Amino acid sequence: MARKRDYYEVLGVDRKADDVTIKKAFRELAMRFHPDKNPDNKASEERFKEANEAYAVLSDAKARARYDRYGHAGVDGTRGPAPQGFGAVVDVVEDIISDIRRRRREKKRGHDLRYTLEVSFEEAALGCTKTIVVPDPRASNGSTLEREFVVKLAPGSKSGAVKRIKGEGESGAGGAEPGDLNVIVRVQEHPLFTREGNDVWCEVPISFTQAALGCVVDVPTVEGKVKMRVPDGTQSQRVFRIRGKGIPKTQAKGGARGDQMVRVVAETPVGLTARQRELLEEFARVSGESVAHPRKRGFLDQLRALFKE
Repeated sequence: MARKRDYYEVLGVDRKADDVTIKKAFRELAMRFHPDKNPDNKASEERFKEANEAYAVLSDAKARARYDRYGHAGVDGTRGPAPQGFGAVVDVVEDIISDIRRRRREKKRGHDLRYTLEVSFEEAALGCTKTIVVPDPRASNGSTLEREFVVKLAPGSKSGAVKRIKGEGESGAGGAEPGDLNVIVRVQEHPLFTREGNDVWCEVPISFTQAALGCVVDVPTVEGKVKMRVPDGTQSQRVFRIRGKGIPKTQAKGGARGDQMVRVVAETPVGLTARQRELLEEFARVSGESVAHPRKRGFLDQLRALFKE
């Protein structure tokens, strides 16, 4: 007949361990070796029974005292009543069984995956269809299988928009549903355009002669260049509106299509030749007050009124 191991050794605790420590040690062993977690494993079954017997004695204060004094002989019925700690064993084991079954019922959803999709300003404005390639999180045996997905962006997409591809994330635990693949849109900055709502803004430089005499200039839009007439006498920073050339409307969002907003900036020439300077000086001489300068005149009128006061 095999020699019984010391009960403290079985539970892996010190002989001075308190009741809380002993119960915790038994629970960990019972969870580890319970037959429900180790079917058809004779060694685990024996370890589970051994732990039950040890806890039945050490959880009963009187039985533990006899065991500490007489060893196994103190609790085998020859030196006192049988241990009463088997009720405590049942309570803990029932709790463990419930916990095991609860964990089996629980299904942990797979983690979502994230992919950042960079698109140009025009692609975001007009909408586009992109093909992305992402690593396959479900690949096994060290394989790096890749998957392709087609992502369709609606017109007017903005940075931070999320396109969710359902069920293409990591696999769930215990047969739970997989996570999703979240495609995050990032719109690249444009050298000419900025966006305000559904309107697209840009600046167009013109010469001071074009501003004075009027002209026709090429204006960039998200769909290509268009012609725009600049009337004579146009002041720098004046804003023109080209209707219907901004961000397209979508059926889902409704509303009207945005406009192209154009701010013209009249540039002062630099690096004049001698002849150009001569002509400008002549222009200044013959102009005098005969040429209307609306902003200058308004400023001078306000200045005169200020000093008259």
